[in-house]
Amino acid sequence: MAFARHGEGVGGDLSALLSQVHPVFMLPPVAASWFGSMLAGEFSLALGALHMTAIFAAVYTAHVKDGYVDFYRRGEDDDHPLSEAGCERALVGATVLFFACTLALGVLVGPWAALLTLPTWLIAYLHAPQLDTNPITTTTGYPAGIALAILGGFYVQVGALEPIALAFALVFLVLLSGVKVIDDQQDYAYDRSIEKRTVAVALGPERARSTAYGLMALGLALVVGFALLRVFPPETALAVVAFGVVAAISRRADSELATMLLVRGAYVFLALLLAAVWFRPL
Repeated sequence: MAFARHGEGVGGDLSALLSQVHPVFMLPPVAASWFGSMLAGEFSLALGALHMTAIFAAVYTAHVKDGYVDFYRRGEDDDHPLSEAGCERALVGATVLFFACTLALGVLVGPWAALLTLPTWLIAYLHAPQLDTNPITTTTGYPAGIALAILGGFYVQVGALEPIALAFALVFLVLLSGVKVIDDQQDYAYDRSIEKRTVAVALGPERARSTAYGLMALGLALVVGFALLRVFPPETALAVVAFGVVAAISRRADSELATMLLVRGAYVFLALLLAAVWFRPL
């Protein structure tokens, strides 16, 4: 078996490789790339697909590396579908795919397209064990990847960055950092036992929760502010209302349920923002 710890043949290897595709967490970065492309107002399907593939490869790298570290280095997980050698091979494959796409973007669009894409892989590869032990980098790693996916998706279409792309990247960085703090709260007891300093461990559960909802409120306020400044179309206020309702409901839930609600609320938020920018119904 080239990849799998369990199972036989090609089917076992394929199942092990597919186990590292986590749609709930992989779809938003890929969708953010597409969102950035849509913001540009002109869309090359080939360039958009190339950038989305690079982002997918970066997130896949993060999931494989995270599982590898948690099971084979930290002993945190009870099992892992990939063998140790399989993890290493999968990392090589995902990395080759990422850099092939990034190099193609550099050639077809320009060096800045490649430079805006490259940090997504660095964040992914260094997430475990380097970045996931510090409260700031643990919290902002995934949101920063989303923000970079928006910027890169925009840049590859027009060869420039404009205020609307920068503003949306900032909004998602702030708002999703709040969601990530709630997500990390689920592992508070275990993280504290191994001295893994998430925001919840550093501040305590109650202060961390207040910080999380403060970040989300700031993200929503930024949308309103950018709409008033005419950077965003006024219809983006609908996304603020929708996510605000979800956030208000999630405050009464435990960390697990709150995370589920907020992640799905973020999907709705992104969809409504995209509709507001693309269709401008009002």
